[in-house]
Amino acid sequence: MSINRQNISSNTKWEDMFGYSRAVKIGNLIEVSGTASVDGDKIIGVNDVYE
Repeated sequence: MSINRQNISSNTKWEDMFGYSRAVKIGNLIEVSGTASVDGDKIIGVNDVYE
């Protein structure tokens, strides 16, 4: 039995830099990665989950 894996990308540079996908779908299961807000190269809310 073969299960197809589908990587879902938002095409940001961060995905290529750190080797992750925004989400991965395998069969009926979808796993979504945690993300951080960015403004250009600036990460918003470092050490502040609420921000």
